Amino acid sequence: MTKEHYMDLKFYNKIQTLMNTAKQTVYQTANFIMVKTYWQIRKMIVEKQGGEERAEYGKGLIKELSKQMTKDYGKGYTVSNLKYMKQFYLTFQNSHALRGQLNWTHYRLLLKVKNDKAREFYMNECIQVN
Repeated sequence: MTKEHYMDLKFYNKIQTLMNTAKQTVYQTANFIMVKTYWQIRKMIVEKQGGEERAEYGKGLIKELSKQMTKDYGKGYTVSNLKYMKQFYLTFQNSHALRGQLNWTHYRLLLKVKNDKAREFYMNECIQVN
């Protein structure tokens, strides 16, 4: 093999590491923006409902919103997913408490943990594993 065709593997491994880190950062950033967007959507719904979940109006609003968002943005905006967004907003009312290392799936699982201290523990565990 001539010198022109020889690839320094250590050099290339550094480039691979850089590329993989960049891809992971982009992925985490995009996920975090979607998590914050879901939080903001539910905040807007709660505000539209006058700060409370009014039975008939709330059901109609969520149902129509689900139809329109599914039409405009594709799957993932079912009535049940919009309800998770409500629970998400009510559980994490301070948007600054959201963690960039966690995605929507993590938060949906964390919503099932009712104890605040236990939820905080599991959030930290998820971050350490990722």
